[in-house]
Amino acid sequence: MRTMEKIDAREIRRKMGMNQQQFWSKLGVTQSGGSRYESGRNIPRPVQQLLRLVHVENIDISKVKREDFEVAEYLKAHEPEQYKSLKKLARTAAAAKSKK
Repeated sequence: MRTMEKIDAREIRRKMGMNQQQFWSKLGVTQSGGSRYESGRNIPRPVQQLLRLVHVENIDISKVKREDFEVAEYLKAHEPEQYKSLKKLARTAAAAKSKK
């Protein structure tokens, strides 16, 4: 598995113009916990991944369902070419949407 580069949560939060409560609550992390991470405590891998998804990739995780992951995993394992094709279509659609 690939290692993730160090994420500077404080810098991301400041660029977004959010306070700690607003920023960390979207990840299910308390303000005090987020403050500790911003002060140098190691951020656990699952929290790093959530941070990347929510605040870097701008994914609304409240809309993601377990069955979405199950479908994706099934396609990856049993229909890899279809998975790749759908992934490419989704990226194209997302890029077109962001240009509007």
